[in-house]
Amino acid sequence: MKAEGEQQPFELPDFYVPWPARLNPNLEGARAHSKEWARKVGILDPPPGEADPNIWSEAKLDAMDYALLCAYTHPEAPGPELDLITDWYVWVFYFDDHFLETYKRPQDQVGAKKYLDRLPLFMPVDLATTPPEPTNPVERGLADLWYRTVPSKSVAWRRRFFESTKNLLDESTWELSNISGQRVSNPIEYIEMRRKVGGAPWSADLVEHAVFVEVPDRIAASRPMLVLKDTFSDSVHLRNDIFSYQREIQEEGELSNAILVMERFLDVDTQRAADLVNDLLTSRLQQFENTACTELPSLFEEHALDPIERAHVLTYIRGLQDWQSGGHEWHMRSSRYMNKGSSSNSLLAKGPTGLGTSAARLAFGLKRWKNFSHVPYQRVGPTTLPDFYMPFSTGTNPHLDGARQRLKEWARRMGFTGPVPHVVGHSGWTERELEAIDIAYFSARCSPDASADALDLSAGWITWGTYGDDYFPVVYGSTRDMAGAKVFVKRLSSFMPIELGATPPPTTSFELGLADLWERTAASLSVDDRRKLRRVIEGTVESWLWQLQNRIQHRIPDPIDYIEMRRWTCGAELTTVFCRLGQQGAAIPPEVLRARPMRSLENAYSDYVGLLNDLYSYQREMEIEGEIHNFVLVVERFLDCGKDKAVQVVNDLMTARAQQFEHVVVTELPALSDDLGLSVHAREGLERYVEQLQKMMSGTLHWSRQTGRFNEPERREISPPVHFAGPRGLGTSAARIVSLFTSDRTR
Repeated sequence: MKAEGEQQPFELPDFYVPWPARLNPNLEGARAHSKEWARKVGILDPPPGEADPNIWSEAKLDAMDYALLCAYTHPEAPGPELDLITDWYVWVFYFDDHFLETYKRPQDQVGAKKYLDRLPLFMPVDLATTPPEPTNPVERGLADLWYRTVPSKSVAWRRRFFESTKNLLDESTWELSNISGQRVSNPIEYIEMRRKVGGAPWSADLVEHAVFVEVPDRIAASRPMLVLKDTFSDSVHLRNDIFSYQREIQEEGELSNAILVMERFLDVDTQRAADLVNDLLTSRLQQFENTACTELPSLFEEHALDPIERAHVLTYIRGLQDWQSGGHEWHMRSSRYMNKGSSSNSLLAKGPTGLGTSAARLAFGLKRWKNFSHVPYQRVGPTTLPDFYMPFSTGTNPHLDGARQRLKEWARRMGFTGPVPHVVGHSGWTERELEAIDIAYFSARCSPDASADALDLSAGWITWGTYGDDYFPVVYGSTRDMAGAKVFVKRLSSFMPIELGATPPPTTSFELGLADLWERTAASLSVDDRRKLRRVIEGTVESWLWQLQNRIQHRIPDPIDYIEMRRWTCGAELTTVFCRLGQQGAAIPPEVLRARPMRSLENAYSDYVGLLNDLYSYQREMEIEGEIHNFVLVVERFLDCGKDKAVQVVNDLMTARAQQFEHVVVTELPALSDDLGLSVHAREGLERYVEQLQKMMSGTLHWSRQTGRFNEPERREISPPVHFAGPRGLGTSAARIVSLFTSDRTR
C-alpha cells in the first residue's frame, strides 16, 4: 500500500458498473476459516526452509482481506462453499506473491520452470491418481483444494478447470521472460496473455462451482459462451490493472499492466492511458451484455437446451455479473490497491443519483450509442497508406501464367462469373473483375515453390472464399435474413464428407465450388486432417454470421472482439491450416501446435494480414459497401479520432504484430523446441512452417499493392453499391428519425 500522502499517478476514472454489489452474510466465518487454513498449509508460519516467512504476515493477510473479496464476488454462496472459494483465492494470491519474490525478482527462469512443472501433478482429473508428496505451501494448498473441489463436478468441468489453472501457473514464465528482457507487450498480445496469467478464466470456472451449476458441455466451446468468459476475464483484468498500476509499476517493477501497454504503444501520458483502459473495460462489459441478450436465445434453441440447462446457464451468467460488481467493490476497499477517492468513482452500480449525476448516465449512454450511430456510404477519400514494416521476402511462382488461365476456366465452370440465380440485383463477378482481383497472383506470391497443381488448388480455395465473402452479405445482409443464413452455413458441411462419400446436389455456385475443392483436397489427407480442415472451413463461414449479426444491429464491433473474429473473416485461420497440412504439418508434433508460442505466432500472422487488408480496402468498404467491419473505423470510434490517426494506429499495431512474430521465432520457438526435446526432423518441419507464414505475409503485401480489388474507379464501375434496406415495421420509426439528422452527411 502506498505511503500516506503519496501522490497517485493518475485520478481514477468513472467506472461503468452496471450491476449492484452485494455482500455475503457468511463473511466473518470465511475470514476466520481462511486464516486457519493458511496456517494449516504453511502460508502463514511456514515450517523452516519451506518458504520465506516475510512473504505474508498475519497482518498483511488481514489487510488484503480475501474473504471480503469472495463475500462480494459470491454473495449467495453458503458458508462452507464461501470458505472453499476463499481458500482458493488466498492460495492464488499467495502463489502470485510467492512467485514474485522467489522467481521474478531474482529472474530465475530455470528454477521457475522446475517449480511450475510439478504443480499440475497435484490436479489429477482422474481422482484415482495419487499425487506426489507436497514440499511447500503452494503444493500443499493446491493438493488440499483440488480434492475439496472437483469430486462434485463432471469430468468435462474438471478438464476445463485443470486447463485454466494450469494456464494461470504456466504463463507466469511469460511475465518473467518479459521482465528479464525489459519487454512491454503490444496491446493484442497483452490481452491474450493476461487472460491466461491473470486468472479470470479460472475465476469464471469457480463461479460454476460456487453457484452449483455447470455450463452444458455441448455449448461450453460455442462462440457466445467463450465470448462471455473472455469479456468477463478482460473486464476483471483491466479493472485490476487500473487499481494496481501504482503497486505493480512503481513499486514492483512489473511490465504487465494495460495502462503501461497503452502508454508505450500510443505514446500518451498515464492519465490518458488509464482513461483508455477504462474505456476498453466499459466496451468489454457492454460486449458481455450484448452477447447475453442477442446471441444466447438462438444458442439455446439451436442446441435444444432443456429448461434446467437454460436456467443453469443464466445462473452462471448472474454469477459472473456478481463477480464483476463485487470485485470492483473489493478493489475500492482492499489495502492491496490504489483506491483513493474510488468510492465516488463507480457509476451505475447502485444507479447514480443527485445533482450532476444525470450527466454521468448520459455519458455512458453516449459511449454505447456511438457504436450504433455510424452513417454508411460516406465519402472518406483515398487512404494515404503508410510505409509498412515487412521484414520478410518472397518470390513469384513460375506457374503463375498457367494458373491465371486455369483459374478463369474453373471459376466459369463453378458459376462464379455471370448471373446469380434467384438473387435480384446481384450479377456475380464478371470475368473482368476476376482478372482484376488476380487471385492467382496472390497464390503465386504466397506459395512461390508450389507445384502447378498445388498452386491451382490454393488459388481455387482463395477464390471460393473471396467469392463467398462478396456473395454472403448481398444475399443475406440486404434482407437481414439470419435464419436463412444459418441454413446456408449449416448445409455446407454436407459438401465436406469425412469419408469422401456422396454429397447432395449443389444449389448454388458456392456449394458447387466447395464440393469440387473438397474432393480435390481431401483425397490426399488423413481422416484426422480432414476433420481439422472441415472444422476450420465451418468456423470461417460461421464468422460471416457474426458479421451479419452486427449488420442487423448496425453495431460497430468492440475492438477486441473485432480483432479475434477478423482472424476468421479474413481467412487467416484457414490459410494456417493449409500450411500445416501435408508434408510440412506432419513433421510438427501436436504438442507444438497446441503450445502458446505457436498460437502467438499464428495470431500475429493473422492480425498482420487482416489489418493490412483493412487499410487497403477502407475507402471501398466505407464508400461503396457501407461496411462496419473495418479496424480503421473501429479505431476511429474507440479513440474518437480522425481517419489519418486511425490509419497510423492500425499500421503501428501491424508493425508490433510483425515484430512479435519475429520475437517468437527468435526466442520462444527455440526454447519450446528445447523444452520438448524436438527431433531434427521436427525442428526442420517447424522451420519450414514458419518460412511459409513469412512468405504469406510478404505475398499478401505484394498482392495488395497490385490487385484491382482495391482500385476505386474500377470498383465503382463494376460493383455498384449495395444499399441495405432500411428497417420497417413497428418500432422502427426511431431508426428513421436518426436518418433525418444524418442524411445530409452521407455524401
